[in-house]
Amino acid sequence: MIHPTAIIDTKVEIGEGVEVGPYSVIEKGVVIGEETKIGPQVVIREGTTIGRRCEIFQFASIGEIPQALAFRGEKTFLRIGDQNIIREFVTFHRGTAKGGGETVIGHNNFFMAYSHVAHDCQIGNQVILANGATLAGHILIEDYAVVGGLSAVHQFCRIGTHAFISGLTGVSLDIPPYMLASGNRAKLFGLNTVGLKRHNFQEKTLRALKKVYRILFRSGLTLEKAIKKVGEDEISEIPEVQHLLQFIQHTKRGISR
Repeated sequence: MIHPTAIIDTKVEIGEGVEVGPYSVIEKGVVIGEETKIGPQVVIREGTTIGRRCEIFQFASIGEIPQALAFRGEKTFLRIGDQNIIREFVTFHRGTAKGGGETVIGHNNFFMAYSHVAHDCQIGNQVILANGATLAGHILIEDYAVVGGLSAVHQFCRIGTHAFISGLTGVSLDIPPYMLASGNRAKLFGLNTVGLKRHNFQEKTLRALKKVYRILFRSGLTLEKAIKKVGEDEISEIPEVQHLLQFIQHTKRGISR
């Protein structure tokens, strides 16, 4: 059902079963997948594609131009996957030409009230941003990561899969996969054990990741020597350990420790 007070451009593509609430505004060129629900007073700007069965709550701003001084009105995009929950006052910005031209959000993510995703971010699947969590531009978040309430992530940072960032945390360096991070400037506090168990990680894998954590971040070795030591251990054959090492080796901003 589309409410009669909604303002929808004639060039919007709307799938079957889409609902649009009162006073929402949807600009030309927007694509909305089937069975998506859009609440009252939502604004969806040109260049936005939304997948199927998403829920967008009241007062959300979707696909606004970037908050970037280098942006000059070029045509850029926001692409949102399927079954995302986008709560009240959430803000998503589309990309910039220098950042690749698009902001991309995967599937089955949960964006709580007042969370913000800036230009050129790349967000995986089943990610959670709690209330007021803020992402600057060009951030990569892998699957299953959680960013706690009122936390802020610096531009160009990466957050690894299954990482958990607690509330009120400032992230200025990459957060490795599977780790728990907290603090005014994020520091690691071991594995995200609760989250990993909830996702049915095997005990063998948990033991290996704990051992790797101690070698990489608590042994006193340089990161280069610690990575070499892990590589000489049989646990380096475990896929999760391999992913953790590759993530660290490809850092550009540095790794929180």
